[in-house]
Amino acid sequence: MAADQRFRLALRDVAEALKEIDVPSMIIGGIAVIAAGVPRETIDIDATISGRSSKIDAVLAIFARHGIVPRIQDALAFARERQVLLLKHTSSGVTIEVTFAWLPFEEEALRQARDADFGGIALRLARPEDLVVYKAAAWRDRDRSDIERLLAIHIQDIDLVRVRALIEQIAQALDDPGRVAAFDKMVERARG
Repeated sequence: MAADQRFRLALRDVAEALKEIDVPSMIIGGIAVIAAGVPRETIDIDATISGRSSKIDAVLAIFARHGIVPRIQDALAFARERQVLLLKHTSSGVTIEVTFAWLPFEEEALRQARDADFGGIALRLARPEDLVVYKAAAWRDRDRSDIERLLAIHIQDIDLVRVRALIEQIAQALDDPGRVAAFDKMVERARG
């Protein structure tokens, strides 16, 4: 089976599991960035689900029914401590991370998620505006590139005041004031 077919199979199974879990959920990360019009590659699947509405052991059991299993020892204890399930799709080998959303921003992003068809797979996706905030929290080179590209495509649809305020909160929490200045420069470049 070709790599893209394996990835599509994994994505389909993640989408089906998320529907069965039946709590607010969405795809974030590379898949959502691609769906927002940014050409790039990804090798994993990232999702988030409401922490208030789900029980980790029940979520893990539902994923297992869809061929998605832990990729680390004691995944349940790890998830309880770190609020993330580290999973793997058994038939494809694709890695999957499912985070549990608790913050007000995350809950709002889940409420604002949009339904979309992604190559024949029905997904709930984070909006570009919320992806910028998620990417600003991670802040790796790839994330900063994604922010630049999302802004270039969607700047007219993004509430920049809201996004900047959220990035300021992240920067304060991480004691990284340069993050806000870097974001401001990205916005300038997108407008220019």
